[in-house]
Amino acid sequence: QVQLVESGGGSVQPGGSLRLSCVVSGRGFMYNAMGWYRQVPGNQRESVATITRGGITNYADSVKGRFTISRDSAKNTVYLQMNSLKPEDTAVYYCNMHLAWADKDYWGQGTQVTVSS
Repeated sequence: QVQLVESGGGSVQPGGSLRLSCVVSGRGFMYNAMGWYRQVPGNQRESVATITRGGITNYADSVKGRFTISRDSAKNTVYLQMNSLKPEDTAVYYCNMHLAWADKDYWGQGTQVTVSS
């Protein structure tokens, strides 16, 4: 059974940094793309950053140059390093594992990130 568990969210002032972690249990981490998404109440969930099993990354324009996604296959963990945080980055952040061959997605429970002075 696959489970994704996020951690690392919290409250930070504008300009600050946070690092989110997502540990994947069960099979599949090393074979599948991983991603971070975020959602604000009333809005659709949006992609923030994704990383393929080969390490190719993609970022939303709004976070390019500020956020970095990475993965550690030895730890079954994907990270999102967030620097120069802005109030508009406030959202619930979700970890995702995408199984392209099955067109199936697994999601974590979400972790709140709040950027406020």
